[in-house]
Amino acid sequence: MKVASTAREPAREPKHYAVRRHLLELIESMEPGSAVPTERSLAADLRTSRTTVRQALVDLVAEGRLTRRQGSGTYVAESKITWPLHLASFTEQAAANGLTASSELLGTARVRADSQTAERLQINRGDPVYRIDRLRLADHLPTAVETSVLSAERFPGLTRRMRTAGSLHALLTMEYGVDLRRGEESIEIAPASPREATLLRIDASAAMLVVRRHSFDAHGAPVEWGTSSFRGDRICLIANLGIPPVRRKMTSGK
Repeated sequence: MKVASTAREPAREPKHYAVRRHLLELIESMEPGSAVPTERSLAADLRTSRTTVRQALVDLVAEGRLTRRQGSGTYVAESKITWPLHLASFTEQAAANGLTASSELLGTARVRADSQTAERLQINRGDPVYRIDRLRLADHLPTAVETSVLSAERFPGLTRRMRTAGSLHALLTMEYGVDLRRGEESIEIAPASPREATLLRIDASAAMLVVRRHSFDAHGAPVEWGTSSFRGDRICLIANLGIPPVRRKMTSGK
């Protein structure tokens, strides 16, 4: 009597995985900015369907290895910028990577604080706040869309001064005597909105690294509540981890 085997057969590898491996080898042999062959050409060379090729390309675009330009094609992406999570301005972070930062002021507005903003800035709901929207560039390449919200009463004339300032943090220090000392950040992944896609020259719904930050001054008072939406294909966020104080005490036997 033949006994049925209970061993599971290895899962069959999806076809686009093999195409992805081929594309990775191809990318490594090409310079950043080089055009990748068309879906039709790749499908013919690899003897597979354009649907399979398209899936592999989509995966590599999501990983930031390839970039798509609307109406143009698919290209080898530039190397990602390592972006440590420090309490530092975009200008300082770019300089640490050997890049020159610049900004385009997209708009400023004096609005009333909603409940969340009021709680973050420790002000009353309805108090006036400044909202500052900027496009941040590194070596002239659009890299992030930033929104900063600050108390209008604490920082009078801020939006007027921002028209000629390169760094918000430097402006806060020089004009208002505020020294940022601590910050909290949360990171999420979200698809680019049509507005963000246009500003950053990426496809709509491309992956974005959304960093929400809450900064405090030397006295522990909140200064800024803001959001930075980075191009996922250009930025690699780095966190430097240490042992928490409680664990240090436990491991030291205290």
